[in-house]
Amino acid sequence: MRITELLKKESIELGVTVSTKEEAIDRLISLMDAGGRLKDKAGYKEGILAREQLGSTAIGEGIAIPHAKVEAVREPGLAAMVVPEGVDYEAFDGSLANLIFMIAAPAEGADVHLEALSRLSTLLMNPGFKEGLLGAKTKEEFLTVIDEAESDRFGEEKKEENFQEEKAAAPVSETPAVNAGSYRVLAVTACPTGIAHTYMAAENLENTGKKLGIALKAETDGSGGAQNVLTQEEIAAAEAIIVAADKNVEMSRFDGKPVIMVPVADGIHKAEELINRAVSGTVPVYRYEGAAQSVTEGENDGIGRTIYKHLMNGVSHMLPFVIGGGILIALAFLFDDYSIDPSNFGKNTPLAAYLKTIGEQAFGMMLPILAGFIAMSIADRPGLAVGMVAGMVAKMGCTFANPAGGDVNAGFLGALFAGFAGGYLVLGLKKVFSRLPKSLEGIKPVLLYPVLGIFLAAAVTTFINPYMGMINDGLTHLLNGMNGASRVALGMVLGAMMSIDMGGPFNKAAYVFGTAQLAEGNFEVMAAVMAGGMVPPIAIALCTTFFKEKFTAKERQSGIVNYVMGLSFITEGAIPFAAQDPLRVIPSCAIGAAAAGGLSMAFGCTLRAPHGGIFVLPTIGNPLMYLVAIAAGSVAGCVILGLLKKNV
Repeated sequence: MRITELLKKESIELGVTVSTKEEAIDRLISLMDAGGRLKDKAGYKEGILAREQLGSTAIGEGIAIPHAKVEAVREPGLAAMVVPEGVDYEAFDGSLANLIFMIAAPAEGADVHLEALSRLSTLLMNPGFKEGLLGAKTKEEFLTVIDEAESDRFGEEKKEENFQEEKAAAPVSETPAVNAGSYRVLAVTACPTGIAHTYMAAENLENTGKKLGIALKAETDGSGGAQNVLTQEEIAAAEAIIVAADKNVEMSRFDGKPVIMVPVADGIHKAEELINRAVSGTVPVYRYEGAAQSVTEGENDGIGRTIYKHLMNGVSHMLPFVIGGGILIALAFLFDDYSIDPSNFGKNTPLAAYLKTIGEQAFGMMLPILAGFIAMSIADRPGLAVGMVAGMVAKMGCTFANPAGGDVNAGFLGALFAGFAGGYLVLGLKKVFSRLPKSLEGIKPVLLYPVLGIFLAAAVTTFINPYMGMINDGLTHLLNGMNGASRVALGMVLGAMMSIDMGGPFNKAAYVFGTAQLAEGNFEVMAAVMAGGMVPPIAIALCTTFFKEKFTAKERQSGIVNYVMGLSFITEGAIPFAAQDPLRVIPSCAIGAAAAGGLSMAFGCTLRAPHGGIFVLPTIGNPLMYLVAIAAGSVAGCVILGLLKKNV
């Protein structure tokens, strides 16, 4: 199957203008549907967005290849779009995407289309191909460029099973062909869907190896299975292995060999650096520890970055429990009657009692879930049970003086420590038991890790609980003791943090702090956090409405959407504007968000639900002044941005 068989004229659009990544995705999905490739547009979009959450499919240098392999696809296909002015597709190199191919692959059925998709990925790595497509004046010329490049590179149609052999044998440079077993460097490439990035990384590594005069063979672990598979003879003879992958790959075969493990994107963008490093003789020897390993982060991640990733894994799994439980608890107060029994407010009526009971159960799971998934991020599946139990021990406040708990309030900080302690304890146990006979391999995950891991993690957490309780109580007393200017200052800091990076580390730190204090009963903190997070999109939406000359028509259309996103507490709606003009947008939004957070504190507003935006307004303490705080912050951000931005 050739590339042009997958790409219909109905699915090509040239000279397109789009202002956001989401708009580009929607346009491409419509083109794909116009070619008759989809049976469910919504389901296909869900698959595309799920892939983007794993990492942007922009590969840099003006190219993006969004793709999905899902049930919503009727038959394999391509859609293509040329965006002369470019669109921010979150590329690692900051470049705007001018050429975007979207790939649709059915979840089931024959994978005969994968050869064509791998060919497209290969051609995009070749100089001149992209320029030819960008210069095409008509759809017919666009298809001709592809057809001619495919014929020049691969010849006439070949059977799929011969594709990798012919690809390896095809002379691309003057470097002599090598015999099996004589490759200096081997590589394995894989991405989560195994369609585009897998083949692009392999092609670039092989081409760069030829340019450097270093014989290299790349195995592709694609959607249709492994191709160009590395042999034991080749592995034994190679100087080093490069594993450029964003999913699990079989690593046992590389035991005892120097191995470099990096994300698949590095195979596309850092091929020369990786190959030179592979032959430098400085690559550490890899030791297999008993499971296929996922390469999702670069080797050069520092301690802080590693800890942040583990923490965010716990927080992302915790948030649904916090949000769902918190909103149900807030609704319980809304539907209850305070006059019946003030001491039992929240459970006086049957409906309120039911909502509060369910909400408390969901909310109460936040600490074990947080600890469990931090531990799982560190030690894989064996860490989950260990971390969850340790988190429960922290939640109960167990001490050696009172194992039943209740004496101390270790809270969020205790669960945080429990997750990391549980994860690294399991890693330690893995090393300790790594030399057990192979016959005992099966008892590790079902007996040794859970029994010893849970006991040791619980003991460590029990020991540390009193100290975490002291810190937690001290922080709570400090917050409760704040009044006047100090509380306003705290609200301003939290509000600004929600706006500085709009979903990044500062935003997450402020939000996590707010949810932790929500669990401790400091409801003003959560109110200030949500106010700060609502301001950036609203401020930008207001600015596009009242300072129209500062924005393009497309930006003004996107600004309307930001009204809804801001009122829904979705700070990320401001990201496209911040990415295009960070020096003006971010300070403006941060000042407005700080004002909203400070005013929320000054007005004594409270929030029992950790999310919901305007839709949980009835559950907010002092709701009228809360709206005033958000409005004042949004107007301030709007005016500052309007003054700073230049006319289009």
